[in-house]
Amino acid sequence: MKNDIQNREDIFRLVCLFYDKIKANDEIGPFFIETIEDWDNHLEKLTNFWENNLFDVRKYFGNPLEEHVKVDERFNGIISPNLFGLWLNLWFESLEELFEGENVELLKRRARKMGTFLMIRIFESRNNRNQ
Repeated sequence: MKNDIQNREDIFRLVCLFYDKIKANDEIGPFFIETIEDWDNHLEKLTNFWENNLFDVRKYFGNPLEEHVKVDERFNGIISPNLFGLWLNLWFESLEELFEGENVELLKRRARKMGTFLMIRIFESRNNRNQ
């Protein structure tokens, strides 16, 4: 039996496993590998993001919507819903590999919503650029 996500250390393990999967994936990996310059800082930032999201601690101060728009612009608008689906599948796979429980299900729901919001924001930005 696996434990539920209980603390920051658990989230850090999750984030590290997830990004190992991301980097190893030929379809989605290049977006991250070519964009992220400081992996240690990125892992810390994303641990802060998910810790804030799950445990309501105020350590993350950023704008993921705008950051993803910038990445899409950098890659000439080729980020697709399929890539977000792949991202979500890797997130679910990482969660299920390490943990089980209520917090796991909560992070699945929140990631699903976040992916939807990110994709909508990217499409809105593309439409604004093309007008």
